[in-house]
Amino acid sequence: MESIMETNNYGSHEVKITDRNVISLSGINKISSFDDQEFLLESNMGIILLKGTGLEIIKLDTHDGNVKIKGKLISFAYIENVKKNKEESLISKLFK
Repeated sequence: MESIMETNNYGSHEVKITDRNVISLSGINKISSFDDQEFLLESNMGIILLKGTGLEIIKLDTHDGNVKIKGKLISFAYIENVKKNKEESLISKLFK
């Protein structure tokens, strides 16, 4: 897994999924980790776990916090109630 983006908090957050093959997100503060099957993103509305196959970044705008990912989307979920001191343990459990 790689870490690629860390930016400031943004005001709005939007998610658009097109044909289950392209997902566009705005309000992304950080891409914590990613590979071709999972993306872990921090948005201004919470942590997002995106799972799929053949996932890859096709657009990355660190200035505006916009990300566009293509590949077959299997699941998209917000992870709630994650505290900073427990975040790493939760994240490490997700990727085992």
